[in-house]
Amino acid sequence: MQAIRSLLFTILFYLTLILVFIIAIPTLILPSKATLICGKLLAHIIIFLLKYILGAKVTFSGIENLKKNERFFVASAHQSLIETFILQAPLQYPIFILKKELLKIPLFGWYLKKIGSIDITRDTTTKDNLNFFEKIQNNIKINKRPLLIFPQGTRLKFGERLPFKKGAARIYEVLNLPCVPVALNTGKVWPKGGFLKNNSEIKISFLEPIEPGKNKDVFLKDLEDKIYTAIDELD
Repeated sequence: MQAIRSLLFTILFYLTLILVFIIAIPTLILPSKATLICGKLLAHIIIFLLKYILGAKVTFSGIENLKKNERFFVASAHQSLIETFILQAPLQYPIFILKKELLKIPLFGWYLKKIGSIDITRDTTTKDNLNFFEKIQNNIKINKRPLLIFPQGTRLKFGERLPFKKGAARIYEVLNLPCVPVALNTGKVWPKGGFLKNNSEIKISFLEPIEPGKNKDVFLKDLEDKIYTAIDELD
């Protein structure tokens, strides 16, 4: 039975992406707010599908930590494709950092450009990467939207541990803003490299903000400890 629900969810998930991408085409010539609204709508539709098709309820906790500061950035654990969509529901139009290759995908890449996503060529030093942190700083100042980063740098299986990337500490230093860590267990429902989806409850927890001003190495260790400890508590 769960295999059937998993297959149905997968089909509806990708059909929803295609449908919303088509409906949103006119927003490419409208102000970026229109495209951002479509992203938030997509997040809510996927949450609906998770609950009523897959049987996986999505629970957000610690929402109050998003209201403690007017400006902040978010550093989230990364276990599944799903959080890149559903985190847009509680966050107010986040700015994404993403692989440059994603911008080349028809429609999807166009929307990413439209909403001001910041691209990076991973695992290499290029001319474009040299001003990467400056681009982030300028983007945040202009848009006044929260930056969303995944400091692990890649999707991990639930329970897997890797050191956080040092770039997260550099972003913290450059922005000089509070950082809201995010712990989650999405890897239990949609594991990396897995086709079958489980109907476990998806828990996403926004943790107490880490205030600016710390040494960047101290910040990175604090961020890593907070997120991994909180993930253990979600188990």
